[in-house]
Amino acid sequence: MSVSPDLDRRTLLRRAAAAGLLVTPAAGLLGACAGSEPAKNDDTGGAKSKDNPFGVKDGSAVKVVVFNGGLGDQWAKEDMAIFKAKHPSITVNMSSTQKIKTEEQPKMATQPSDVVMNSGADIMDISTLVNEGAIEPLDDLLTAPAWDSDGTVADTLLPGTVADGTFQGKFYVVNIAYTVWGNWYNAALFNKEGWQPPKTFDEFFALAPKIKAKGMAPYVHDAVHGYYPRWALMATIWKSAGKQAVVDIDNLKENAWKADGILPALQAWEKLVKDKLLLPGKLDHTQSQQAWLDGKAAFIQVGTWLKNEMAATIPPGFEMKISDYWGLGASDKAPNDVYAGAGEGIVVPAKAPNKAAAKEFLRAVLSKAGSAKFAELTKSLASTKGSGDNVQDSALASANELMKNAPKDLVSVKFWNFYADLDKESQNLSEELMAGRLTAQQFVDKMQAAADKVAKDSSIKKQTRTA
Repeated sequence: MSVSPDLDRRTLLRRAAAAGLLVTPAAGLLGACAGSEPAKNDDTGGAKSKDNPFGVKDGSAVKVVVFNGGLGDQWAKEDMAIFKAKHPSITVNMSSTQKIKTEEQPKMATQPSDVVMNSGADIMDISTLVNEGAIEPLDDLLTAPAWDSDGTVADTLLPGTVADGTFQGKFYVVNIAYTVWGNWYNAALFNKEGWQPPKTFDEFFALAPKIKAKGMAPYVHDAVHGYYPRWALMATIWKSAGKQAVVDIDNLKENAWKADGILPALQAWEKLVKDKLLLPGKLDHTQSQQAWLDGKAAFIQVGTWLKNEMAATIPPGFEMKISDYWGLGASDKAPNDVYAGAGEGIVVPAKAPNKAAAKEFLRAVLSKAGSAKFAELTKSLASTKGSGDNVQDSALASANELMKNAPKDLVSVKFWNFYADLDKESQNLSEELMAGRLTAQQFVDKMQAAADKVAKDSSIKKQTRTA
């Protein structure tokens, strides 16, 4: 996973992390290095202008760390070239890794990198970064002039991008990928068999015997990382119970998990498991995606980084297309709401030596030119408007089509970025439900108990959402 969208790889997006790798607030990101000398800032002295709004100093250097996951890192190298064209005297030291927390967290209190893409399984917990003041607010980036278009940087961003990066009223995370999540299928196969992609679980259950008759499992998913199935579970909950139900869950409202529509949404997934419609085996994200590409399953749920992540093994004639998550039918309160948003978050450490250059580099990342390259290289939308307009690709086109028909409200879930322990519990329970070791009712009861525990813990700083 990039995604990162988690991303978060996605907020990943939305940039959730593998359960055992999350940082808990008690761990103390900065406290672990107490007594060490802070980094010496080198971000003053440059003359400010429209082309240099943060006053980057000539001859300085900026260190950029990129998560090299499903989206790769070539897009970042293109951004570096765009940055250097405007600032030839600034040195960009760029490196790529999948070990973000392992490699970058120990540096946060002493000599951090200037730009860190915080994504993948080894992700630093964003709520801890915010609560401990470990990352820089970037509201001035939003009000800065856009790199290569009129207006401000904020004016160029797709809906939800600013909200997805805002915590406690301040903008901290630049989510560069605009991920669309849903159920993927091989359009070439479906056209050949005369199958229509389902819009509801009932339609899926009706199609499933035809799929099994062809020697395929109807569905496959990542059974190793709990945030993968959780995306699908929460999307179904949103569609069935409506937006307010998820807002109440995020805000730790009393008995929020017992709202009308939540249990039936989870029971649909429970039935999918009980009816043995899943491909057997404890497969991780790439293994499940490869099984789908190999024709062992008809559907897989994942985000729009999928094509880029599996580009090397896509069979000839395989036509990847994404369809919306399935709802329950007439009872749904938000049947057409699409799960989409900004992910693959980039942060600037509070003690970064060259914060001015870091913010300027982010301006380049969010430029029209940089975003177009991102879409071209990754076959995924960037968070800047119009990034995919000139990209010819069936997978990206299907995501664009899904977004064109999407209502104003987009499915979004915040609690997993608000509370690390609740995030971990939701991942564990999602795995258990999809493994058939937990019923939908047990899932609801356990999530409510976990939410109540967080709500009653006065040591945990509470966050809320209004939209």
